[in-house]
Amino acid sequence: QVQLVESGGGLVQAGGSLRLSCAASGRTFSGSSMGWFRQSPGKEREFVGVIRWSGGNTYYADSVKGRFTISRDNAENTLYLQMNSLKPEDTAVYYCAADPLGVIRQDYRLPKNYVYWGQGTQVTVSS
Repeated sequence: QVQLVESGGGLVQAGGSLRLSCAASGRTFSGSSMGWFRQSPGKEREFVGVIRWSGGNTYYADSVKGRFTISRDNAENTLYLQMNSLKPEDTAVYYCAADPLGVIRQDYRLPKNYVYWGQGTQVTVSS
């Protein structure tokens, strides 16, 4: 079992940066692929990015590619999302999620493939 707690959200001006963290407890974190998703009011939960258990592979949504970077520290049981050049449309609640499979599935964009979820952290980007 994995328990996830996000932090690092807040209010930032457009063009600014934030780094989100996701602290994990449980023995399976290092063996899980980890994803970031976001959800804004009235919209479905949206894939942001995913990283393989070893950190060797990452994939991103086109909307964040080149601006966001996922990383992980398995020794510290922590997942990160560095967000640069933020835009108002990045405003959402951001969630981290764990897929115990470890390798990145072909349909990694689907929330249903992630078993464990954090409670989310709000990111607001003002124009």
